[in-house]
Amino acid sequence: MVIVADADKETRAMQIRAVERPRNRAADTSDEARWAAFSAADKTADGSFVTAVKTTGIYCRPSCPAKRAKRENVRFYATCAEAESAGFRPCKRCRPDAASRDEVQAEAVARACRLIEEAETPPALDALAQAAGMSPYHFHRTFRRITGVTPKAYAGAHRAGRVATGLRAARTVTEAVYDAGYNAASRFYAEAGERLGMSPTTYRQGGEGTAIRFAIGECSLGSILVAATAKGVCSIMMDDDPDALVRALQDRFPKAELTGGDAGFETLVAQVVGMADAPGRSVALPLDIHGTAFQQKVWEALKRIPAGTTATYTEVARAIGEPNAVRAVARACGANPVALAIPCHRVVRSDGSLSGYRWGVARKRSLIERERG
Repeated sequence: MVIVADADKETRAMQIRAVERPRNRAADTSDEARWAAFSAADKTADGSFVTAVKTTGIYCRPSCPAKRAKRENVRFYATCAEAESAGFRPCKRCRPDAASRDEVQAEAVARACRLIEEAETPPALDALAQAAGMSPYHFHRTFRRITGVTPKAYAGAHRAGRVATGLRAARTVTEAVYDAGYNAASRFYAEAGERLGMSPTTYRQGGEGTAIRFAIGECSLGSILVAATAKGVCSIMMDDDPDALVRALQDRFPKAELTGGDAGFETLVAQVVGMADAPGRSVALPLDIHGTAFQQKVWEALKRIPAGTTATYTEVARAIGEPNAVRAVARACGANPVALAIPCHRVVRSDGSLSGYRWGVARKRSLIERERG
């Protein structure tokens, strides 16, 4: 048994990534940050703001290749409408008032995601590419760049999500597998452990018959729950309310055999509490977790970040060979089922600020400060 991110949520996250615009840190910060993005012709800032030049009366995208104006002549506006209300006209070179190439591609990929979701069986790559108005090669690269996964992987995640949903209502596992669009049950069973975190029958029964030991300890960060199977630790969660931690575990596996840990298990909990109070200390815990191939790559990269240091989401994306999957990396961090054991708290925004942490930004800040000593 393993605790994994729900397949339906993963599929929805992929679709969200497909339609969200890339946004640079300059989008919601100061004019100085926007000037830095404009000076660097940062494409990721497009759509976040426009740059207007007083001497020409023209406004542009931040990435416009035109020669940079002097700082004193530059003004920034959140939208094209604001720039035009101030008397500026759109640049004919970068056309800031029209959809960008990236936006057009993102919309095409979003349409492809909907085609995959609505199809009884996964559409062929050629059919998806034709619907997007691209060559198969270009479509495959574009889809992966925007969503962080290949069309085949997206279809697989969505199909597995349909099985996970159908398993609870179908009369048999086989019925749920074929209803989800699998042509052969053997193909689903080959990947069921990774997709569901347990056998399809066990998942269908809400974890019935699966033994999970757990205990709650107290540390300087509040309450901490540690749960484990016979294979290893499957969940580490933190909260101020210990009852909320137990409910979260029960909600995930309502029919699992949840039992309090014995004296030996308390030793394991003490190790985890020590990781919270002294997060720089290295503790090798046996883990029983699974996730998508992408999540696993991210989690492995997180474990390589040295204690006392931090890495940005962009740096992690580059480390796993997916430089354009920054948003996907952030979501993989959020799906981490074992706080502290996989140090997602060491990942920060590009400007060094702390973004959302599943267990609270205050805890994230405290862990980082303690590791730095």
